[in-house]
Amino acid sequence: MTEQHWNAVRFDPAHAGRGHVESYFLKLNEPDGRRALWLKATILDRRGVAEPVAEAWAIAFDRQGEHVATKQIAAWREASFSREALGARVAALCFAEGHTQGAVESGGRRISWDLDFTTDAPPLVPFFHPRMYEGRLPSSKLVTPHPDSRFVGRYSVGGAEVEVEGWRGMQGHNWGRRHAELYGWAHCNQWDEGEDAVLEGVTARVKVGPVLLPPLTVLCLRHRGVRYDFNRPADILRARATITPRSWSFRAHSDLGHIEGELSAPTRDFAGLYYENPDGAMTYCLNSKIAEGRLRLALAGRAPLVLTTRAAALEIGTKDASHGVRMLV
Repeated sequence: MTEQHWNAVRFDPAHAGRGHVESYFLKLNEPDGRRALWLKATILDRRGVAEPVAEAWAIAFDRQGEHVATKQIAAWREASFSREALGARVAALCFAEGHTQGAVESGGRRISWDLDFTTDAPPLVPFFHPRMYEGRLPSSKLVTPHPDSRFVGRYSVGGAEVEVEGWRGMQGHNWGRRHAELYGWAHCNQWDEGEDAVLEGVTARVKVGPVLLPPLTVLCLRHRGVRYDFNRPADILRARATITPRSWSFRAHSDLGHIEGELSAPTRDFAGLYYENPDGAMTYCLNSKIAEGRLRLALAGRAPLVLTTRAAALEIGTKDASHGVRMLV
C-alpha cells in the first residue's frame, strides 16, 4: 500500500451501527523534552446506534507546568474523512498531508494550532502481512504513515503561544471493532544522544469471542535508515513485555539482533482519557507524550547501543478504573 492508502479511512457509513472505532493522530515534541502536543480525530460507531459520532481531541503537555486537555464531539454528518489520503475534519480540527490547523475547546480550555510537517519518511507497518490489515483478526489494527516528521509553526494554549521550529513527531492511524482489553503502545524518534532511530511497539491482550488471549508484542525499529522489525510469528512468540499503569517494558530477539527497553512516566505526566468502545464499555487511556525511556540495541554486526529519552509517547490502555491517573476528558 502507498502512504495515501495507509491514511484512507476504513469506516464505511453503510455499515453504521455494527461497531467501529478509528483514529488519526499527530504528536510532536519540543527538542528539550519539556513540551509536547497531541492531536486526534476519532470516529466512534456504537453498536445498534444509527448515527456515528466524530471526536476532536487535543492535549498540550508541559513538564514544568499544567497539562491541558480538550475534546469536542460532532455528529458524523458534520465531519469528513478522506478515502484517498490524510484528510480529516471534525469541528474546527483539520488534518491534511503535511499540514494541520484548527482548535479544540471544552470546559473553558482552548488549544489552537497551525503546523506544517514533513511526510518523506516511509510508513512504519507493524503487522507483517497485508491480510492482517483487511481481515477480522487482529481486531485492532495500527499503522504509522508518517513515523519521523519535522514540525514547524505554532500552537496556543489558552492564548499563550508556543513557537514550533523543527520539533520531531509522527502521524498515526488505527482502527478496529474495539480497543484491546489491555495494551501498552509507545513511539519515540527523539533521543538524548541525537541518534537517528525511530522506535514503535505495542503489547496487547485481545479477546476472540469470550477468550482473552495472552499478551502479544510487536516491535519495529528504524536505525540509520535500516529496518529492524521484530514482528514475524516466531519473533512475537519469543517476545516478552510487562505493562503497568505507569510503564511498558519489553524485550525481543531474532536473527536481526536483540532489543530491550522500558518507557515510563510519573503520574503527574499522564493525562487520563475516556475511550468508549462501540459496545459501550469504557477503556481508560493513560496518555503521556513526555515519557522517559531507555533502549538497548544489540543488532547483528554492531556493538551494543544504549539510548535514553525524555520525549517519548506512551499510552497504557486498561479496563481497570482504579488506575490512579486523573481523568481529563
